[in-house]
This record gives sequence, structure tokens and C-alpha cells, in this order.
Amino acid sequence: MSLSYAGLDVSRETSDRLKHYEGLLKKWNKAINLVSPSTISEAKSRHFIDSAQIYGVAAQDWKIWCDLGSGGGFPGLVVAIIAAEKNPDGMVTLVESDQRKATFLRTVARETGVNATVISKRIEAIDPLKADVLSARALAPLPMLLEFCQLHLSENGQALFPKGATWQQEVAEAREAWSFSHQVHTSIVDSSSVILSIGGISRG
Repeated sequence: MSLSYAGLDVSRETSDRLKHYEGLLKKWNKAINLVSPSTISEAKSRHFIDSAQIYGVAAQDWKIWCDLGSGGGFPGLVVAIIAAEKNPDGMVTLVESDQRKATFLRTVARETGVNATVISKRIEAIDPLKADVLSARALAPLPMLLEFCQLHLSENGQALFPKGATWQQEVAEAREAWSFSHQVHTSIVDSSSVILSIGGISRG
């Protein structure tokens, strides 16, 4: 039996893993600020479905997916859980410099039984990750995210960045220093938000 999750067909096992993750999030969030407390009651839509839709936008032949500034695991851990079913040969790496948050990420990965590597260092301090897909949610303005792409995205890779209502302004500011192609996908959670799919990144 398959279930629909953010437009993706997922198995009961994947759905159960996501529910277990949500339970851990609500438990740990009382001690560590993983997500804003005001959003915890709507965690499924605000964080889990919002993250799952990012998986749906990605090219499906990826081998290495890297999520920067993972925080509470969005979208990286949701990607890893879905990938365990949809792309079991894919490698998911989560980068989170906060040691307590990194411990949470490792706990969720262990308890849900998914293959995700957690690197608890600063983004600038790690060796190039050569990602096929690179994601970051609520981490930095687009010009800074493109700096991170230069470090960690493979030459033909795809960057996926969820952005809010000011996304057009961020794109315009980024174009002052960068060349890139981009596609815009309207969020299924918030019609004023989008997911930017970016490639062909170079300076100038």
C-alpha cells in the first residue's frame, strides 16, 4: 500500500519513519531550539511536507545529496528517509556545526534506520562535498548560498533552495555577482514561497 506525501507515493514504512522523526522532534525541541516553538504544532505541514516537496523537485538520478545548515534536519533528514525507499544507493550528508543539533540528527538517523552522514563542522571548513544535489533551508541569502555552491556542488549539480516572498529580490541581488540558470517551483505549503532550482553557477 502506497501513501501520498507531498505528492510523492511512499510506503507505510517511510510514513512510519517520518512519524517517528516527528515525535523525536517534538520531544527534543523542548530542550534544543530545533524549530520555532510556534511551528511545532504544525510540524507536519510546516517542516515535513515542506521538506518532502524539495525531494520531489530534485533530479532523480543523484548519487550524493548534501544539506547545509541542517538544523533540525529540514530538508536533509526528510530527504534521507524518503531516499531510503526511492533511491537506496544515494548518499545523504548533513552539515550542522551546532554539536547538540548534530547529536539530534544522528539520533533520528539511527532510530529510523536510514543512511545519513552528519558532519558537525562549519560549511567553509570541510573538504569539497561534490554534491549532485545541494540544499539549504532558511540558512542564508542567495548570494551567500552560491558561495557555498562553489565549494560543495559538482560541476553539473543542482542546488535547491526554498525561499519566501522576497525571492525575486534575492535572485536580482545574486545576479550582480553570479551567473546561473534557475527554475521556480511554487511551494505547495505556502503560495508566496518557492523552491529555486539553480544550476550553471559561475562568478560574473
